[in-house]
Formats: sequence, C-alpha cells, structure tokens
Amino acid sequence: MTDDVIDLDKRRGMASQAATDSRRLLADVEANEQILRMQRDALEAQLFATQAATWQDAAVKARFVLGLYAATLGKGDTRHRALVDAVLADLERLERAP
Repeated sequence: MTDDVIDLDKRRGMASQAATDSRRLLADVEANEQILRMQRDALEAQLFATQAATWQDAAVKARFVLGLYAATLGKGDTRHRALVDAVLADLERLERAP
C-alpha cells in the first residue's frame, strides 16, 4: 500500500472525462442559480418592505425593475432596450447632479 493519491479522472477515456466535467459544471451552475434565486428573493422582499426615503432609494428600485423588464425583451426589441438604457442613463445622470 502507498499513500499516493490516484487521480481516477486521468485513467478514464476522453469521452468519459468530458462527460464527468460536464456533469460537474452543470451541478455548479444549478447550485449557483439556486443561490442567485434566493438572493434575488431576499432583495425583492427588502425592496417591498421599505418605502423609498430619497430619490436615490427610488432609483435603486427602478433599476431593479427595469433590469427585470430588460431581461424579458427579445433580441430584436431594440426600441424598448434603447428606452431602458436611456432611462437608466437618466437616473445615473440625475444622481450625479448636485
């Protein structure tokens, strides 16, 4: 017996290694998506729970909602995408103003 670690992945064929890598990546992606969903739910709960006290607070909520809306737009919907970009630029410009 030896204390050497044997890397079993290197002893498999290329197809088997690729399949294993794909399964591992898929598991990572699914775990990350679940974490993202939980964080988004927590953010939504926080945004619903508090009223905006300032224009900056309202802008945070508006950015979030516009991001959700923009994610639903099709690739060819350049008009609405441009409108979302313009509103986001306006919010950014207004926040910088004194």
